[in-house]
Amino acid sequence: MRDVADDIYEAAFDPERWPRVIDRISLHSGADSGGMMVFDNIQPIRNLATGRTADLLSRVSEGGHWKLDRRIPFFFANPLSGFVVADEYFSPEIVHDETAMLGRALGFDQQAGTIIPMPTGELVVFVLNRLREAGRFDPALTGELNRLHPHLARSAYLAARLRMERAHSTVVALQALGVPAAVLSGKGRVLASNALIESVSQTLIPLAFGGLGLARPAANKLLQEAIAAAQGDQETASRSIPVQAEDGRPAMIVHVVPLRRSASDIFSGAAILIAAVTVSASRVVPSLQVLMGLFDLTPAEVKLAAALAGGLSLQAAAAVSGIQMTTARTHLDRIFRKTGTSRQGQLVALLKGSQLL
Repeated sequence: MRDVADDIYEAAFDPERWPRVIDRISLHSGADSGGMMVFDNIQPIRNLATGRTADLLSRVSEGGHWKLDRRIPFFFANPLSGFVVADEYFSPEIVHDETAMLGRALGFDQQAGTIIPMPTGELVVFVLNRLREAGRFDPALTGELNRLHPHLARSAYLAARLRMERAHSTVVALQALGVPAAVLSGKGRVLASNALIESVSQTLIPLAFGGLGLARPAANKLLQEAIAAAQGDQETASRSIPVQAEDGRPAMIVHVVPLRRSASDIFSGAAILIAAVTVSASRVVPSLQVLMGLFDLTPAEVKLAAALAGGLSLQAAAAVSGIQMTTARTHLDRIFRKTGTSRQGQLVALLKGSQLL
């Protein structure tokens, strides 16, 4: 097993070697194929697999089956150390759930694996799938696999640390554009930030458990809603949060950008990008496309907002937009909620200040 351990440590520094590691462990255990998954809380943020296991993980991830999977919550309630055979560890309901049925459809009958918590907060899962015709795993298997367990744990930890360093390097690149930025995990924990984030430290503030927030309660409520929506890939009222000028600090717009697919890879598995852009006053009203992009306004809402920013009263703006006053008031309420403002004067100042974006 010494040469397998050597492969494991090589994979810590060269992720392309993980499939070879998984294949070698699968072969040694009599499994058809295997996989490695990284979870942030219960949300999968990365996975790789070999053979038919790749098909299984693809179906679980793309079909959203992971949202119903009870294995990770079961692990939190029943911590394990080392490798186990699935039907000897999980409850019967979990062993025969929908995810297990997907595996059986591909010919798998038994699973063995381990879940390793990382100091960085993620969970790394190694799983081995055995075909139905191959029979049950050898009872001595877990003992043999547990000799590899400490090597896998150390290697996975090193890989996680390197991933965070790469994320930090990428965020630093935004510094050249003059943008204070940070990347967050799927749980909303700051993984990396650039030096410019310190320049807005009175506006963007650290929260408990490594989170990030805004000093103003109303703006922070919008930010946390946007982060929660980005975590679950859901729609939200706004992912661009305006922060009013205060005590000599300039007005800002804080963008919450979900990182998906290749974008997540660029930031080494991070789930959310936070970017703070400083704005200044202008006499020019931004284009409709800019306003729509900044505050997620609908075409009808942005038309009304632009008319107001141009100096019209609500009644005149409603007439120009071709809508009734009751509809205009409804649109205005939604605009206030999306921009974090509560008065027309605040809204007009914010919209004009957005031009330099």
